[in-house]
Amino acid sequence: MTNKLQTTKLPPSFSALVQEFFSHYLVDQRALSPHTIAAYRDTFMLFLAFTQKRIGKSPTELKLTDINAELVLEFLDYLEQERHNTVRSRNARLAALRAFLKFASRRDMTSLHIITQALGVPMKRYERSMLGFLSREEILAVIGQPGTTWISQRDHLLWALLYNTGARVSEVIGIKVADVVLNGAACVHLHGKGRKQRSVPLWRSTVLTIKTWLQFNVRLNTASALLPNRKGQTMTRSNVELRLKLAVQSASKHIASLNNRKISPHIIRHTTAMHLLQSGVDISVIALWLGHESTTITHQYVEADLAMKEHALAKLQEPKTKFQRYKAPDSLMQFLKTL
Repeated sequence: MTNKLQTTKLPPSFSALVQEFFSHYLVDQRALSPHTIAAYRDTFMLFLAFTQKRIGKSPTELKLTDINAELVLEFLDYLEQERHNTVRSRNARLAALRAFLKFASRRDMTSLHIITQALGVPMKRYERSMLGFLSREEILAVIGQPGTTWISQRDHLLWALLYNTGARVSEVIGIKVADVVLNGAACVHLHGKGRKQRSVPLWRSTVLTIKTWLQFNVRLNTASALLPNRKGQTMTRSNVELRLKLAVQSASKHIASLNNRKISPHIIRHTTAMHLLQSGVDISVIALWLGHESTTITHQYVEADLAMKEHALAKLQEPKTKFQRYKAPDSLMQFLKTL
């Protein structure tokens, strides 16, 4: 009888796992945006620098078993206490580490026990600020009327599309001429996070604005960006933010409530969601509209709307009324939400 030599496959090194995580997993399997991948990269750079000082091992010397719960907790404390990160930033850093550890656990079963303990490090709870959004009057003032210049006409369409679709900045600047359907059931095809696509219906006014824009920009072909910059290239996030700042400044001349307010493109997205909710649209439909994977994220708009209504209710109370609307303590409120 001949003995067959059996070779035991060694688990990949920590360095190899990190490289595969960033080069292939995040890009090909998770299909994350460059912005998210850059945020994960920054987290790892901070974490590896911290780890080298903490345990005296360079990144190439690290082993997966070194990444235990104690080290992760110390890193999170370092972020908050020495780098003065907010709880939200701290949680975002932890989410990046968790994503890597879950990925690594499927490639190195020998380290599963240590990884499981590290994955048990919890997110930190924090009080969310009330969502910012614009009133109908405010958003219409920001959208404004198309001027006589090329940029003013483009910006008018940009704000109209953002409000109509509730799209993320990356989605709206990524719209190609071919993504717009203007005949029949008018809609726009948006390319969202993780290469997920969705179609959002367009108002008649938006359709008319797009048709007018295309008539005056005959050089745009189906592969062209619908909303290009001066050079005919895709607009950048910073470009959109700058144009919005100027639009808000202009609108504030007519709407005093916009004075000194910081309005980001994401606030227009919140505005769309809140106006849909206030118009009676079901939360599950709003989740589809915004491209949320579940209604859990969308539920924050319901909570913001309820808070706003409570403020309005307080103003309607009679001056001599001793009744006060019952406010449950946080612990009880949290308990009720789990029922």
